Amino acid sequence: MTAKPAVRLRATVFLLVLALVAPQLWAATAPADPARYLNDVRKLADPRMEGRGAGTRGLNKARDYVEREFKRLGLEPAGEAGKYTQWFDVTVGAKLKGKNRLAATVSGKEEKLKLREDYVPLTFSASGAAAAPVVFVGYGASAPEFGYDDYMHMDVKDKIVLVLRNEPPGFQQKSGNQGPTHHALLITKAINARVHGAKAVVLVNAAPGKGEEDLLMKFGQAGPEDAGIPIVQVKRAVADRWLGAEKTSLDALQKAIDEKSQPDSRSLPESMKVALEVDIERIHKQVANVLAYLPGKTDEYVIVGGHYDHLGRGGQSSLAPSLVGQVHPGADDNASGAAGVLELARLFAAERGKLQRGVLFMEFAGEELGILGSSWWVKHPTRPLEKAVAMLNMDMIGRIAGGKVFIGGVGTGSTLKALVEGAVPKHQLTVDYSASGYAASDHTSFVTQKIPVLFFFSGLHSDYHKPSDTWEKIDAASAARLLDLVAELTSDLAGDTARPQFVRVETDQRPAGGGGGGYGPYFGSIPDFGQVETGVKFADVRPGSPAAKAGIKGGDILVQWNEMQIKNLQDFTFALRKSKVGDVVEVKVLRGSETMTFKVTLEQRK
Repeated sequence: MTAKPAVRLRATVFLLVLALVAPQLWAATAPADPARYLNDVRKLADPRMEGRGAGTRGLNKARDYVEREFKRLGLEPAGEAGKYTQWFDVTVGAKLKGKNRLAATVSGKEEKLKLREDYVPLTFSASGAAAAPVVFVGYGASAPEFGYDDYMHMDVKDKIVLVLRNEPPGFQQKSGNQGPTHHALLITKAINARVHGAKAVVLVNAAPGKGEEDLLMKFGQAGPEDAGIPIVQVKRAVADRWLGAEKTSLDALQKAIDEKSQPDSRSLPESMKVALEVDIERIHKQVANVLAYLPGKTDEYVIVGGHYDHLGRGGQSSLAPSLVGQVHPGADDNASGAAGVLELARLFAAERGKLQRGVLFMEFAGEELGILGSSWWVKHPTRPLEKAVAMLNMDMIGRIAGGKVFIGGVGTGSTLKALVEGAVPKHQLTVDYSASGYAASDHTSFVTQKIPVLFFFSGLHSDYHKPSDTWEKIDAASAARLLDLVAELTSDLAGDTARPQFVRVETDQRPAGGGGGGYGPYFGSIPDFGQVETGVKFADVRPGSPAAKAGIKGGDILVQWNEMQIKNLQDFTFALRKSKVGDVVEVKVLRGSETMTFKVTLEQRK
């Protein structure tokens, strides 16, 4: 993507003037260069980088670009086997294999359905087979908060459930939300069916609006997770033929539910059976963190990091669903932070051997899939973890509005807040602080290892996770002022003989997973976003939280919540949402080879 000539000229002149008048803000090096920084953002957010999606050629190009810059600066490789890279495996999608079948028997007559014409498996379907009678369960929702349950009085154990997309219209009105509630999520419907004992789910579109077609979802639209139950979507015409055995139709059933906000579930005749088989192969790719080291006088070091991956062409994390397929450049998220790491590497490259401590520059992959790159590094560190003094993370620093930035984690190190408050006034920035070091970004991985962190963030905006997050919207001059602040803090932490001591922060209940934000029941765990076979591994537990009071610890793997088996983070989220403040839940965790049971009293999220 290129800028119009007039815009480019104005930007160049502005940046040149700013660079000439910018004061030298810290003594060890020159200040950050806005034009040079913006050039990095522009290259990383270029359409040829394809949005830097996991497993894409574009991400590889971005990786090579970062590695070339580290090499050119003369920084030491700090990855594995004497290289700048550290590789790890991620799940990036799924593909259909050869054993996908769907057939229905109605009044003794079997109908074999055509893949992608009559039906399609959903990407997050489990592989497996089922053959059973069918139960229509409306929208597949169990919503006690709205006095509504499609499964009430219905025996669906070992049956196949037929489920409508979306949710009863009354849910949004009762919840006060501007949009659908979590009961409309397909993953919620799938888990709810599994919890009720169903063998498989057949999904069907709700009645199309005027001018709309009854379209099947494209395989690959809903992410790589395994819901733990086979789930396929069929055309409404197919479902209507099945419902003909009950002498009704989807239109009639949906109308009855919508008008009364009451379930209208029913079992179809035993003579009506469905047999299905789903065969899906998850797609794995290797991606790499890119690491470079500036030696100091001792073997201790400060980490400066940010992630260089983004969404590629959107996928399930796009906030512009109609534009999935277009490149999501991710200029602010997080070419802005990745470019910040490169600019700081340039500023510090001449300080080789001069600082008391070294500086480890880290460009992470896999952040958008759940901070996988940083999680992998702290479990497989390429330098001794105990020698890490602090970690400074930059994630979305390119859209500073009104000179205001957010700095998180100032309470995680004994000296950090005083250090930050002493430096900020010199950099023409207004700062909001948070003591906690937990957030949905890479520094969280280091908090779980008891390493003090600082997190730099310029705020969300309307282009977040959309194709419109483009490089020309980056405010390079303001970002450079923030980089000067980060450089000064890095210099202070690398040059001071004393090191900040890690502090467990007991405030800030805002979670990084483990139940979502906002009001509702609070558990207090920090999920380990690395992938485990089954269950949810906790990287840490918040001090003073319900989980901590019950005796649950970091490293435990949650496998059961009351009667519900917990297979993954989606199950945990589902279970927590189904609970209420004050509930006492019995959970089982794996601690090493031992299974332990705890009773946890859920508290109100604040």
